[in-house]
Amino acid sequence: MAAAAPALSLKLLIDKKAQKVVFAEAQKPFVDVLFYLMSLPLGTVINLVTEKSMVGALGKLYGSIVDLSETYLQPGTNKETFLSPKVQTPFPSEMPPLPLPAAADPVGNKQVYVCPRYDSHNYNTGYRCRTAARYSNDAAACCPDCKSYMNALMSYVPAVTAPAAAEASSSKGEGGGYVRGVATYMVMDDLKVMPQSTISTITALNEQNIKDFGSLEVKVVNLGVDAGLKLLKASLQTESVLTTVFLGK
Repeated sequence: MAAAAPALSLKLLIDKKAQKVVFAEAQKPFVDVLFYLMSLPLGTVINLVTEKSMVGALGKLYGSIVDLSETYLQPGTNKETFLSPKVQTPFPSEMPPLPLPAAADPVGNKQVYVCPRYDSHNYNTGYRCRTAARYSNDAAACCPDCKSYMNALMSYVPAVTAPAAAEASSSKGEGGGYVRGVATYMVMDDLKVMPQSTISTITALNEQNIKDFGSLEVKVVNLGVDAGLKLLKASLQTESVLTTVFLGK
């Protein structure tokens, strides 16, 4: 059993009167998660937040692609390309703690067959089957080149993390990821990110017209998997993301 992803700590500055998050004080891991959300393909985003909770027509489009018979697809078109696109990250070790779907088998759960003679050679005739680039879901299909049955079952081999990638990740220092860990970051309610400083803090308070510091309180929250998905969903619905997720408004 895989170990559970560690929770991320986040310090919220809350305006009690307005019942809203002014900003959050965040460390590198949380900011890396926000950056990672920006890299997610649209199909993966919809898959994560689920069709039922998706706002607008994208959820309906997603569901219709799921239901569409492959009879209507062009040869070689795989629905998983749209439904569960492969997520690209700079290095495998930089995956933030969000429950992303595993990279899909390019042919789904189907059995795929090729011509058993595509890699063989007839020394009497000098003939070699030339259908290596063709496959079928039917073991009774005939090879268009040599007319043999295409009944050689193929096996899907998932990608393996290359040692070179792990080495490159460690050479970047500070645990990889996207931002440097030497700074503390301010994350605004609308997810705007900036390095935290005295000036940026005062500016944020002034911009929100906060003069009564007694109305402010600090709350530390842990961002687990569920909160990560809520952040993703809320970011598609509102600009008051932190308030929506952590104050339930």
